[in-house]
Amino acid sequence: MRLQKFLAHSGVASRRSAEELISAGRVRVNGATRSLGSKVEPGDRVEVDGKRIALPAQARYVVLNKPAKVMTTMRDPEGRRTVAQIVPSEGRRVVPVGRLDYETSGVLLLTDDGDLAYRLTHPRFGVAKTYRALVHGRLDAEAVAHLLAGIRLEDGGAAPAKLRVVRASGRVSEVDITLHEGRNRQVRRMFEATAHPVISLVRIRFGPIALGPLAVGNWRVATEREVSALRVAAAAVPDGERRREGCE
Repeated sequence: MRLQKFLAHSGVASRRSAEELISAGRVRVNGATRSLGSKVEPGDRVEVDGKRIALPAQARYVVLNKPAKVMTTMRDPEGRRTVAQIVPSEGRRVVPVGRLDYETSGVLLLTDDGDLAYRLTHPRFGVAKTYRALVHGRLDAEAVAHLLAGIRLEDGGAAPAKLRVVRASGRVSEVDITLHEGRNRQVRRMFEATAHPVISLVRIRFGPIALGPLAVGNWRVATEREVSALRVAAAAVPDGERRREGCE
C-alpha cells in the first residue's frame, strides 16, 4: 500500500494532507524518512512526528443530522459548538466529509476512512448532494430556468442543477435542489442570484445517504449497504469530470 494511502486509511489526514506530511519529512517508516509513492508493507513501523500510526481494525462511519449554528470542524477558535462535540469519539476520531455551513443543517457523514473521504469530496467524482431550501418569494419559470441552465457566480459559472419545486406561494417557495459540485455557500448564492434569498437550508441527501427520520442533533452508524453504496459513488466518474470541491 502506498504511504499516503496508508495514512489516509489510518484516519491521520486526508490523502492530500497526507502527501503534504510526507513531503515535509514528518513521516518515517522503520525509522527512515520516506518520499511520496513509497510503499508500506505489513509489519512496517509508520510514524508521524514520532507517533506510531496503525490502521484501524474497521473503519467507522457516522451519519449526523447537523443542527444549524454548529461548525463543521473539529474545533473552533471562536468557541462555537462543533460537530466533534456532538459525535463522541468512542476512542476513534472521526472527521467530517466535506462541509455544511454554520447556518445549514442536515445530513453530514463523519468517518476515519480517509481514503473514502478523499474520494467523496474530490471534484472529479462529483458526488450528488440534495438540499431542501425555503426561499423568499414565489419561484417563477425564469428563475427555475436559470437554475437548471447554470448560474454565473462571482467565482465562475455554476453547473446546471436538478430542481423540484415542493410548494410555492406568493411569499415563499420550498425547493429541492441537487448539485454535483459544491462551492462555499453555493446553494445560498445561487438563489440570491435569482432574487430569492434562502430562509433556511437543509441537506436531505449526501450521495446514497438520505437524512430520513434522523432528528436534528442525533447521529447513527451508517449501514453496510450505505457504506457499499458510498464506495460505488466514490468510484464513479461523471461525464465531463465536472465539479469543484467545496460545500453548499
